[in-house]
Order: sequence, then structure tokens, then C-alpha cells
Amino acid sequence: MSATDSLDPVGPDGADRYTVISADCHAGADLLDYRPYLEQRYQDEFDAWAATYVNPYEDLVADTADRNWNSARRIAELEQDGIVAEVVFPNTIPPFFPSGSLMAPAPTAEEFRRRWAGLRAHNRWLADFCSAAPGRRAGVFQILLNDVQEAVKEIRWAVAAGLRGGLLLPGTPPGSGLPELYSSAYDPIWAVCAELGVPVNHHAGSASPPLGDEPAARAVYMVETTWFSHRALWHLIFGGAFRRHPDLRLVLTEQGSGWIPGVLDMLDYYHGRLVAAATKASTAESKFGAGLAASMGKGPSEVWRDNCFVGASFMRPHEVPLRDRIGIEKIMWGSDFPHDEGTYPYSREGLRFAYARVPRDEVAAMLGGNAARVYGFDLDALDPVAAKVGPLVSEIAEPLAEPPAGATSPVFARGASVRVW
Repeated sequence: MSATDSLDPVGPDGADRYTVISADCHAGADLLDYRPYLEQRYQDEFDAWAATYVNPYEDLVADTADRNWNSARRIAELEQDGIVAEVVFPNTIPPFFPSGSLMAPAPTAEEFRRRWAGLRAHNRWLADFCSAAPGRRAGVFQILLNDVQEAVKEIRWAVAAGLRGGLLLPGTPPGSGLPELYSSAYDPIWAVCAELGVPVNHHAGSASPPLGDEPAARAVYMVETTWFSHRALWHLIFGGAFRRHPDLRLVLTEQGSGWIPGVLDMLDYYHGRLVAAATKASTAESKFGAGLAASMGKGPSEVWRDNCFVGASFMRPHEVPLRDRIGIEKIMWGSDFPHDEGTYPYSREGLRFAYARVPRDEVAAMLGGNAARVYGFDLDALDPVAAKVGPLVSEIAEPLAEPPAGATSPVFARGASVRVW
């Protein structure tokens, strides 16, 4: 089935509905519930650490926090929102971490042993969490880049354990002490992901350097955080990861999508300019392009076409007209459940706001077909659920006059414009 084939199940009322797979949701265990998933040699250390740990996140101590781990509640709320399946990124705090692992800085050598044990406990919890809803969750497992061989072992374990959401690639922000993502040091990771068909996911927030907590620092973080996340794209392209591993797939999630055409144009420009300069007499610019053509292979736009996808999350109306330039077959919508910037419980309204005038086969691809292809969901198995809870095709085709009064997602923000990055 191609990305643009009709994916619309027919409900008991005879009306066509969309199969919606959220390519961006978040979950994790309550802190103490990770204990049984830790290796026994770490459990006493965990008890001592957890006894003094204070959770810094209000949403993880609120009454609604169990959306992260209460399987039955989660399924009910997602179905209420029209969603039948999800790609599950991390959200809560794993053992021995100072904060959520998605945004935690790379561990020091002294911290690595316990942090690695904590992430492995999360991965094992996640495997059980996904198995509680067969066919409806693709869990994204975690690694650290400090020890590549340990990461490779964990990738193989995760695939055997049924975690179909792929790998969460940590960032290497300035000051991390890790090799940059373009480094060949990570080739064993790219190789095993290509071999096993494991998507490499890079989520916003995971690559920003610490900036402090002043008002200006928080504002600068909001301006820059997506740019730091985008870096994975050009690092892997210019580093030649896709030339050496042509089956490698990269997914950039919750980083917007409107920046992609302009950034690809920019990368193509630099690629062409540097490769051309490298063939000329010795100049300052020729040194920058030396060896680039041989090391990276295809140009950036070709790599995007063949190897990359975007978890566009709550796609905004101003991004939708760029879908042909991004590639309709590349775009995967996500609700960002259970975050307050996500679209729950107004996902149907968010879809109307963005997609009301878009052809239904394109909407079907972006809402479910593409995610099914990338993450291995069985659309036939999901059809009976979608026939009951999926949003009506006719409903999404109706433009939304006013955003819901209680909505907190930026999808409904007025006056938004395409990002420079």
C-alpha cells in the first residue's frame, strides 16, 4: 500500500473515518515503578537515590500524571481523541537521572554506569507497556552515546523485545564531551539500525546546551532549541552515514516541518558549492570541500527523499501548503499526548484547523499511512478500532471557524509563520 492509498475505514454508521496514528506521544513509569526493571545490583542504590529525589515537573506529580503509565486510561483518552495507535517517546524520569532523559545532558564518565542502568530499566518497562496494547504502541527505546558497543547490544535487545518505535538518538550539544554526530565513531549504531530496519528518531529538546534559568535564557532556548535538534540532519548527511548505510532511516520529531524546504535548499547550495570548489586550485574554500563528495555520496535533497521523515506533530496551517516540497509521503502527524502543548482533547479540531482543504488521500497518508509504513503498524488490524473512533472524513473536511476555548496547543495560535529553521 502506498502512502497515498485510501486508508479510510467505514464505521458502523456507513461513514468514512480516518485511521489516526500519533507519531509523537510520550510515556514512562512512575519513578518507583522502575525498580523491578533495574538489575538487582542497582536496586539498593536506587532506593537511596529515590528517597531524596524531588520531581521538578508539575505535570508528573499532578492527578493526571498517570496518563504516562496507566494503560487503560491512556487507550480510552486517545480513542476519545480519535487516535488508534501511537509512537511512544519517553516522558518521565528514569532511575538516576536529574530530569527527564529526553533533555538530560550527557552523563559524565562517573555518572554513566548508573544512568545506563536507568535507561535500560525504562526500555524494559516500555516493552511491557507496549505489550499491554498489542499492535497499538510502537515504543521508542533509549541509548547513550558514551559506549557505542553497549548501545549496539541494547538495539539488538530492543528489537528482539518487540520495540518497533526505533531508537531515540541523543544529541551532542556543545560541551557534551561526546564526538559530534557526523563522527564515524557512531558507525556501528547506524550499521545495526540499517541492518534491523530500526528508525533513528531525533526529538526536539534533546540536543540543546544548558543555558541557565534567567528569563533571557528561557527565551533564547525557545528560539534555538529546534535549530539544535535539526543539526542531526546535516551532521548525518555530511558525515556520510547514509552513503555507508543506504537503508538507514532518520525521523525528526516535534521540530516543526515548515523549515525543511528552505534548509534543504541551503544544504544543497553548500554541498554543490563545496564540492565544486574542491576540484579547483587551492583556495580557502577548496579546503572546506576536500573529500566531501566521496565521503557523503548523494546530495542533501536526495538523502531527504530516500532516507528521512518528519514527525510533524500538531502540524500548523501555515506548514500544510509546503507539504509537496517536504514530501507528502514523509509527513507524520502527532498529538504530543499527554503534553499541554499537544492537541488532546482537541485533536479533531486541530486536524480540521490544519487539513480542512487538503485532499483526503493526502490527509490519510499524513494521519496514519506514513507512520504505519515507517513504524510497522498493521492498518488492517487497526481498521476495526478506527471504524469506531476515528475522526470522520467529512468532519475533518469542514474548516474550523474558532479554536476551542480550552485549547493550549500552539497549533491554534494565530499569526504563526514559517520558521527560518
